[in-house]
Amino acid sequence: MIGKLTEEIIASLLETIPVEFSIVDESDNVLAWNKHETRIFKRPAGVVGKNVKNCHPKKSLEKVEKIIREMKDGTREKARFWIDLPIGPDNGKNKVLIEYYALRNAGGKYLGCLEASRNVSDIVNLQGEKRLLD
Repeated sequence: MIGKLTEEIIASLLETIPVEFSIVDESDNVLAWNKHETRIFKRPAGVVGKNVKNCHPKKSLEKVEKIIREMKDGTREKARFWIDLPIGPDNGKNKVLIEYYALRNAGGKYLGCLEASRNVSDIVNLQGEKRLLD
């Protein structure tokens, strides 16, 4: 990164970016997440410091563990998938993009995993173009 950001700017940035994320360390423990109040995939604050297994439903857990295992052994850097999920007061179907990224230091050592999720329904439905300030 070029430049310096204050802790206040970093905190604001992490809550403002249009993606919800979770960070898991090299031992598979949940370190942190953003957008706690508005998350698509909600979790109790007590999960911080616990194994990532506590954050996923049984039907997807084996796949999540495989992704993380492959990131640890260096055969995978990212995973991307999307699902249709009922979201909002009307429970309408929304397209949710979910991505996992290996976090590595400059030497390539595995530090953990970033899980990022975003409701992309508004992006999927874009047509034509809209210019700045239109």
